[in-house]
Amino acid sequence: MTRSSRTQPDGRQMQLQPLTETGAHQIEHWFDHPEVERRLGGRFWIHRELRMISRHSPTVFRGAVVLRAHGWIGLDHRGKPVAFICGDVYDRWVRYHGEGCKGPVLSDTDPRVAMGLAYVVDPDRWRHGYGRSALQAVLNHPDASDAHTFFCGIDVDNRASRTCAESAGFTLADLEPDHEGMLYYRRTRSI
Repeated sequence: MTRSSRTQPDGRQMQLQPLTETGAHQIEHWFDHPEVERRLGGRFWIHRELRMISRHSPTVFRGAVVLRAHGWIGLDHRGKPVAFICGDVYDRWVRYHGEGCKGPVLSDTDPRVAMGLAYVVDPDRWRHGYGRSALQAVLNHPDASDAHTFFCGIDVDNRASRTCAESAGFTLADLEPDHEGMLYYRRTRSI
């Protein structure tokens, strides 16, 4: 796997290193924070992500084919973990509205390769621009070079994460939340 970097708030490059078991153990305490636990779940979440990333066979999730999954730890200029960002690369993007009598209810299909992203920043480093830097680093990462569109699903009441996505150039795709109360922010790769 490849490392990538992107400018951080202090003007230095954020390094992305692939998530490993050692890395997961280094950051698992972030998931003890009440806000992180409420949004993503406890420590099990990061270890589940590690297992999903290590799977190599395509699966179908909410009406799209997951081609592969990636996860990275974002390092500050001293090499300290400050963010985690992961994403599934899909054969296309579809908006999922739940299950109907004939299977998934879908809309807004975009047939180009897309990547759905999730991220968390070390709670001790919130509001320092590390989330924005991590998002921007993924946009330029070689492992995501085939993705045309990037999406972040964010809880309606998570104003900090919504602001973070907007600061990284993502725009609200639809004013209406989905069936789980998520808003989707979208950014299309510049060609």
